[in-house]
Amino acid sequence: MADSNDTVTIATGEGASGTTLLGIGAYRPERVVSNEEICESIDSTTEWIYERSGILNRRFGNEEETVVMMASAAAEKAVRSAGIDSELVDAVIVCTSTYESMTPHAAPKVAMNIGRNGIAAFDLTAGCAGFGYGLAVATNLIRGGGAKYVVVVGVERMSDGIDPTDRNTAFIFGDGAGAVVVGPSDSNDVGPVVWGSDGEQADAIRQTKNWREFMAEASDGAAVQPYLVMDGSKVFRWAAVQVSKVCAKTLETTGVTAEQIQAFIPHQANGRINSAMAKHLGLPDSVAIANDIEQTGNTSAASIPLAMEAMLRDGQAKEGDLALCIGFGAGLSYAGQVVRLPAAPPVD
Repeated sequence: MADSNDTVTIATGEGASGTTLLGIGAYRPERVVSNEEICESIDSTTEWIYERSGILNRRFGNEEETVVMMASAAAEKAVRSAGIDSELVDAVIVCTSTYESMTPHAAPKVAMNIGRNGIAAFDLTAGCAGFGYGLAVATNLIRGGGAKYVVVVGVERMSDGIDPTDRNTAFIFGDGAGAVVVGPSDSNDVGPVVWGSDGEQADAIRQTKNWREFMAEASDGAAVQPYLVMDGSKVFRWAAVQVSKVCAKTLETTGVTAEQIQAFIPHQANGRINSAMAKHLGLPDSVAIANDIEQTGNTSAASIPLAMEAMLRDGQAKEGDLALCIGFGAGLSYAGQVVRLPAAPPVD
């Protein structure tokens, strides 16, 4: 007689006790778009844009610099930076809100492009908090035994969904990709995530129409593509108050004080927001604060890994530094983590 189901023990995954960032890579499109160029389509000035956002330049991808191409390039650099054989990668997470196709999704193509066709690969959409969400999923996969080495990519082509004549958004966004390799560690170098969302204010960042509405317009022969729009003042107020609280809770949850932090890497949404958060947290003057937004703009899910890569490459931060990372934006979603930084990426 067969055993009854209640006597069958289901095995649990055996994962690592800790995780670490082993390597980092980035891809920035070739085309640099200045504030002067943006002002050719909107009634503004370079000085006004910089004062409001902290942005001087951003990058726009060309036709060949697709989401998959940029993500694959950043992932390859991250694996090379990690110093591991690509055969060890057993999962790829692509964090993006701008991939052009609902199906197939981007991650299986990225996995194939880095020589790992057949592994677990999936997309994750959480707006500007996407990279933080992806990093949290990766660390939990490793700790739970579902994977050993995971590539997490944040990648966006924000330029595809921006109305170049919209004075509120045209100057803010850019394109690019950043990636990290997460792996097992005897000590833990990636703290627990503090994440959440505020659906009551979700429409503060939205599309002008959904795809069903767009298709209905298309059938009438009068379709205009959906564009990204946002209530800038509402998002600023939410970020300046709520996100600062999330940063403080992240430090508390991780067991790290503001005085122990050596780098602050917030989502590169707005230079004014980032300065306000750093002041509210009481971070020491010795803390390096990411300012990739000045030359890269707001790249949504790609902004934290891009900013991290820039700080390491330029010597603003170094391997082993404790960094407070906080992603926030569409949703309105957020994700905060304290991480120990990987080594600077190799020079191409």
